[in-house]
Amino acid sequence: MITADAQACVDFHAGTLGLRLVKTTVNFDDPGAYHLYFGAEDGAPGSILTWFEYAGAAPGRPGAGMVHTIQLGVPSVDALSFWEERLAGAGRRPVRDGDVLAFADPEGLRYELLPAHAANPPLAAHHPEIPAEVALTGIEGARAFSAFHTLEESLYTRVLGFTNEGGGHYVLAGGSRRARWTLDRAVAGGRPGAGTVHHIAWWCADQDQDAWRTRVAEAGGYVTEVIDRDYFLSIYFREPRGVLFEIATTAPGFAVDEDPEHLGEALRVPAIHAHLRDELSRTLTPIRNPRAGGGPA
Repeated sequence: MITADAQACVDFHAGTLGLRLVKTTVNFDDPGAYHLYFGAEDGAPGSILTWFEYAGAAPGRPGAGMVHTIQLGVPSVDALSFWEERLAGAGRRPVRDGDVLAFADPEGLRYELLPAHAANPPLAAHHPEIPAEVALTGIEGARAFSAFHTLEESLYTRVLGFTNEGGGHYVLAGGSRRARWTLDRAVAGGRPGAGTVHHIAWWCADQDQDAWRTRVAEAGGYVTEVIDRDYFLSIYFREPRGVLFEIATTAPGFAVDEDPEHLGEALRVPAIHAHLRDELSRTLTPIRNPRAGGGPA
């Protein structure tokens, strides 16, 4: 995702939502910009939400070919009442519709909280204000805008293994988790900016990434070479509706360069930008991380 204010992003996602800031680093392709990762205590796949900071960026607007909503799990329907009160207290004006609680973050990015599917083990973080029995349990799915939202997309079903449930609704059931993927009718063109989603990542087993790259390429998609992101390996391609997909591995993981007990508490610079460490430490605005006792990262 894109944020115009890294500190406000940390305050909301590590504060109000109670996620853990598991990695504080910079954008591989633009090292002058923060890249912040939030998720469960151990940064497990299925829990990670990340932001690039472009300070002062104008607000964006999701449109055709863009993700517009992220769905997060809660342990039970009863937990929604806790979140409705907490989000209202934070000025987020949540709207309850049956078993779904919708709200937007301070930059307009839309979320839905819903009871986690039974197939999804809880991936929670610890926060002193959020009881374990209501803590967020990981990502349940995402929604994107499409001009042809009800037409089956063969790349999803024949290449990537999604199940088409009709009406623009798909499910991807992997070995350890299940995710919803929904295409909604696009009503306007989009504009990248603060509060919008840059791309969505899917996890694969480390040994399977080359095979996934081959499948996408043989299906006629343009897919990048495998790119080393220090904490995982990635490939990227656009699905036919225009959404940028990433398929990422787990290894070597977020703890490869810092103690697991102190993930995200200090600035980590990618190996390819190691020569910029001193400059970045001077030019990036320090972030107050609640896990580091309120000190700068």
